[in-house]
Amino acid sequence: MAVASASSNKAQAARELGVSRSSLYYLRKLPCKDDELRREIEALMKVHPGYGYRRMAIALSVNHKRVQRVMQKYHLKPLRRAKMPKKEADLGKPARECPDTLSRLCPCVPNEVWISDFTFIRFQGRFIYLATVLDGFTGEVLGSNISLRHDASFVLTAIQRARQKEETLPRWFHSDQGSEFDSETVAGWLIKNGTRISMSPKSSPWRNGAQESFFGRFKVEFGDFERFDTLEELVEALYLHLAYFSAVRIKNRLKMSPQAFREQWEAKNPQAPPTIIRISTGYESPPQTPPRGGSPRALVDSS
Repeated sequence: MAVASASSNKAQAARELGVSRSSLYYLRKLPCKDDELRREIEALMKVHPGYGYRRMAIALSVNHKRVQRVMQKYHLKPLRRAKMPKKEADLGKPARECPDTLSRLCPCVPNEVWISDFTFIRFQGRFIYLATVLDGFTGEVLGSNISLRHDASFVLTAIQRARQKEETLPRWFHSDQGSEFDSETVAGWLIKNGTRISMSPKSSPWRNGAQESFFGRFKVEFGDFERFDTLEELVEALYLHLAYFSAVRIKNRLKMSPQAFREQWEAKNPQAPPTIIRISTGYESPPQTPPRGGSPRALVDSS
């Protein structure tokens, strides 16, 4: 009688709700699928804490809209970047008359355009400095340097390491108008070695956006710098993280890591000539000249 009563109650409830009796036994599959995807996302976030939904979708081979919905549903968020301190030494420095050629060029082969900058890292009550040189086409980290001070030779070392790795210099070198880049030691050395200079206007960090974005994501995904006991441990971890950004981390516009993209491109273009697509704006860059003044440091030998 109890079984019949329960069956009758469900049938009555179904009639009152205007649905079929079988629908009362329906179990939605979507929450189970969402929970399974959530666990996959959380596992991947432990390895790649800076991945947003787009990179997650590429890594998991899942539709990006579904990943976005699940991350929003379970409040899963990648790490966010912090604000950078101002560089007081360059405040009031007159702007250099140098074209922002990068805004008019679209590199389509490696080593045509290099972009560079350096960033501040606070560690145990002091700053250390990280300079990088990125390939404008692949986004690879070609050269880097870490130092306790940010002078022109600090930046030049990163450039020379990039040249040593690639066995060449680019046709164009782009940076901001920091005093380290706008110096005889750096700009003069590049020009004397056949590289043309492009600089973004003063107070326009978005004009060197690729490099600014790189540092923003790099520092956020690296995590707490103070977790290391010694400077040596921090420096080693920074270089390993730079290698991770080139060889492992997915770059959104490439759908793969920069190193994998370059290997793929070189396999498809074994003898591709060096070319640059020039965006037609009616602009012609003036002849390159060495920077104003000069650095008090001796010019680094070009050998």
